[in-house]
Amino acid sequence: MGEFLVLVGLTALVIAGIGVGNGVSSYLATRRSSIATLKVLGATSGLIARVYLLQIVAVSAIGIAIGLAIGIAAVPLIVALAGDVLPVAPAFAIHPLPLVQAAAYGLLIALAFAAPPLLAAGAVPAAGLLRGVHDGRSAPRWKAAAWMGAAFAGIVALVLATSERPWFGAAFLGAAGGLLLLLSALGWLIRRLAARLPRSRRPLWRLAVAALHRPGARTGALVVALGLGLTLFVLLAAIRTSLDANIQRTVPARAPALFALDVPPTRESSFRDTIANIQPDGDVQTVPLMRGTITAYGTTRVADLKTIPEGAWALRGERGLTFAATLPPGSELVAGTWWPADYTGPPLVSVDERMAQALDLKLGDPLTISVAGQERTARIASLRKIAWDTMGFNFVMVFSPNALSDVPHNLAATITMPPGRERDVVRALSAGFPSTSVVEVREVIGQVRTIVSQMATAIAAAAGIAILAGIAVLVGAIAAARETRTYDSVILKTLGATRGQILAAQALEYLLLAVILAALAAAIGIAGAWYVVVELFAFDWLPDYGAIAATLAVGVGVTVGIGLLGALPILSARPARALREL
Repeated sequence: MGEFLVLVGLTALVIAGIGVGNGVSSYLATRRSSIATLKVLGATSGLIARVYLLQIVAVSAIGIAIGLAIGIAAVPLIVALAGDVLPVAPAFAIHPLPLVQAAAYGLLIALAFAAPPLLAAGAVPAAGLLRGVHDGRSAPRWKAAAWMGAAFAGIVALVLATSERPWFGAAFLGAAGGLLLLLSALGWLIRRLAARLPRSRRPLWRLAVAALHRPGARTGALVVALGLGLTLFVLLAAIRTSLDANIQRTVPARAPALFALDVPPTRESSFRDTIANIQPDGDVQTVPLMRGTITAYGTTRVADLKTIPEGAWALRGERGLTFAATLPPGSELVAGTWWPADYTGPPLVSVDERMAQALDLKLGDPLTISVAGQERTARIASLRKIAWDTMGFNFVMVFSPNALSDVPHNLAATITMPPGRERDVVRALSAGFPSTSVVEVREVIGQVRTIVSQMATAIAAAAGIAILAGIAVLVGAIAAARETRTYDSVILKTLGATRGQILAAQALEYLLLAVILAALAAAIGIAGAWYVVVELFAFDWLPDYGAIAATLAVGVGVTVGIGLLGALPILSARPARALREL
């Protein structure tokens, strides 16, 4: 969960970085005459880039300081507003290292995305700057690539140095970089295709398509901003609905009503009769249960390990052990075979496939456990995929009966029954079996549902910040194109276009982009959500596609709405005054 929240934070930073680039570009557009004057007076491109770099660094430092202050103040505020919702109330403390890490992320992101507009400002000759907005040039690609590459290398190094799972952080950054490249390529492709389309006879459609490829068009920035925003909408909706479905449908449907621990083997028949007297149609499943620790696997002694391998949680402390003649419910063989019911050969064991992967175990390898003060070794006969969410008795190790049947042990039981008589069964078992512990599973399910709901809320809150960053980027992209759009607007007004026609043309432009990007966002967002739900949280994939589609539709509506709101100040520009200033 912590890794995921860190990565969501990085996502918000990357999205905000695009906003930094748009903001720097918009700011430098307002400083065009100043830059031209400096160039006329002999300033070099490098000097201009350094002057404005110092400004960007100063503004970034102020913004980072404000952000850190808000982050520190948010902790007691969250406790005050949502203390009852959190499973553990966080104590207020200031830790310098995370603050330094956050500041470093923010500064590196700002420097990375500020590079292209800063270099582009120095690349345009003075005459081009004085002529107007359509004489802009792009930054020298190799300089921008070197600058951005150095900044991103610092980000990657920081992620790898501070992450508990470096490969996971590296994979995320690779996926984020791939998504940005994909969206950038899509923006370039849209511009090329729009330029090649035949001109429509309908003026509004012709204006909307022309706006995608005209000189000074910000189509690339808009595609990146819209694509990221819509992808996050889909990602959040798919994760939330899938987690909710797992807790509301899957777990309660599979879980037994009661657990019983420490049932004496000699009284198993009496135990079953006690339950049958109260709930005749109840289903009782019993398994032998004992405790033991893994002391060796393959040729490795656990005591000789300096660190526990990642994912090898079974090596920590005691584990529940059992033996069975047949394959237990909730398990599926993925390698090897199960032993015969009357097996009498050398001791065998079936192991969870994930534990086998973590320890690099293969069929035939030895596994040694310590149980009842003695070490016993068995060979791995099979690997199993375990459905942990059945909430039944699932064991990472199941031995052949001849391996552990002589060890003193008690029984554990699951009791599946219709709701309504659980308390009666608990009272009867407590009276007849005082050493047996009985747990009502529905209370446990309620706690699990609460915990996962809190997780989903945390995901929604964190991803919501990223979505807000995406919206801010969209606003920034619109603001960065304001000068060009103002020029187009006043020309159209001069030629007789009404405000409604100009607004409708911009609405069509944003609607075209949103519809094109919706399919891509749905595919990428659903794929990302699948990875988070299935691989990261190990839940079943149960999204509500209707809710996802509705969320995507809302995202498209928000996109078009923001675009139209950004157009309102442009519509109020007076042609005579605007033409004098452009």
